[in-house]
Amino acid sequence: MKAAELLVRCLENEGVDLVFGLPGEETLELTDALLDSRTRFIEARHEQGAAFMADVYGRLSGKAGVCLSTLGPGATNLLTGVADAFLDRAPLVAITGQASLNRRHKESHQYIDVMSMFKPVTKWSASIPKAEVIPEAVRKAFKIAQTEKPGATHLELPEDVAEEQIGDASQLQPLFVQAPVMPEPSPAQVARAVRTISGAQRPVILAGNGVIRSRAHEAVRQFARRVHIPVLHTFMAKGTLPDSEPLSLYTIGLLARDYTSAVMEQADVVIAIGYDFVEYAPCFWNPHRDKRIVHIDGSPAEVDEHYIVEVGLLGDLRHSLDLIGAAVPPFDLSWSSISRKTVLDGFEAELAGSPSWPLRPQHLMRELRTALRPDDLVVCDVGAHKLWMARMFPCEVPNSCIISNGFAAMGIAVPGAIAAKLSFPERRVVAVTGDGGFLMNSQELETAVRLALPLVVLVWRDNGYGVIRWKQQLRFGRTSAVEFGNPDLVQYARSFGAIGYRVAEPSELGAVLEEALKSKVPAVIDCPVDYAENLRLTDRLQALPH
Repeated sequence: MKAAELLVRCLENEGVDLVFGLPGEETLELTDALLDSRTRFIEARHEQGAAFMADVYGRLSGKAGVCLSTLGPGATNLLTGVADAFLDRAPLVAITGQASLNRRHKESHQYIDVMSMFKPVTKWSASIPKAEVIPEAVRKAFKIAQTEKPGATHLELPEDVAEEQIGDASQLQPLFVQAPVMPEPSPAQVARAVRTISGAQRPVILAGNGVIRSRAHEAVRQFARRVHIPVLHTFMAKGTLPDSEPLSLYTIGLLARDYTSAVMEQADVVIAIGYDFVEYAPCFWNPHRDKRIVHIDGSPAEVDEHYIVEVGLLGDLRHSLDLIGAAVPPFDLSWSSISRKTVLDGFEAELAGSPSWPLRPQHLMRELRTALRPDDLVVCDVGAHKLWMARMFPCEVPNSCIISNGFAAMGIAVPGAIAAKLSFPERRVVAVTGDGGFLMNSQELETAVRLALPLVVLVWRDNGYGVIRWKQQLRFGRTSAVEFGNPDLVQYARSFGAIGYRVAEPSELGAVLEEALKSKVPAVIDCPVDYAENLRLTDRLQALPH
């Protein structure tokens, strides 16, 4: 048995069913070993796309997604997706090939120090110097990637090590898979949290990405319903509480003062559950440092002058919430009712009026929500559309609207949708993207077509970088370097073997979505969007009373 075959056996031992990547000369042994494995190799068209696939797979499954590249340019291409998993707290294991050990001390073809390059964007990175360390290295990579807070790890396999023959294969076996158990919450801290929450006048729950990662959404729901405390979600925690419920205040995260910000300004106690600074810094929602904060998470709070914790409760989120919920008396519903009315009144004002052309973002979202079932899955790219989707797109189910908001990397939607469809073939999947983000990884349409994945790509087309245009208009009153042209997106989609649609008037979008969602092959919808609404939104939000 070769070392590469042992590594593949270790991947099987970790329950890895998919590896996303591109083949290369320095990974020939690995890709050949995967042919005889139950682990399936998904050949992407670009390493960045492969890393995004592993990233979204990790977020949806809770198990580390695996991506593979060769050395040099393959590894550098992989880096953006790995960094996204690192800051979005998605479990991921990146494997890169490397030059043979006997040529790494000198100038050598395609050799760069990949280990140093990956160090800032991984929780742990290691180069495998000989076959004997593979079982430990693989087990450690997965354990660290999947332990709170999860993230990316990296293994480097030199070409000559991969080829190494193992004399007595019976002496090298994959290690038993173990996961650390979250500690019990401290009874004394539970009592302190109960006192702080019970003494509140206007408490709010701030649900973060950690709730989704920990699969603790049901515990948050039961806690909120029992004690009648309204819930604000970060962008990556959408669906923790169904937005149809009276206690849901949708999301907070827009850097401008929003309707939810007006609610947070009035809150005296913030119960931060699985909250992560990387999404939305405390200075935006606690600028005066006057909130009493109860921090409930699996790890201690980061140090921040705007996040001084009154009570920190560490341990399993479900257990912590059960203990607190059993002791806190229910609050009067008037506070949550007023808070929800503040948010919904703002949304209703934005949705007022007949759909115009090009479609306003609000109406585009409404058509999309109408076409989808509650458990259908949306993967949202980064751009102006992300801010609208994060704010207003209603979610009933966790992990039904995937948003990158830690690293916030453009180009994630199409490869992410591929991973989502592979993970949940029974669910309908829509990639929501701008024309800028779409063309960053649109080559992965070929991957979707080749794999016969019937997913939908909804392109909000404005022929420019909408968020940057918005920011430039606000700051300078003019724009720079944000306009671009597009190919004919319908013909472009068809050239890959996908179906292409173009929306020509407001009344067409609903019917086009329904038809695309029934397609047996990937479908791309080109829909013009009116981002003049961005400046109108700014005016509305600036007029909010304090």
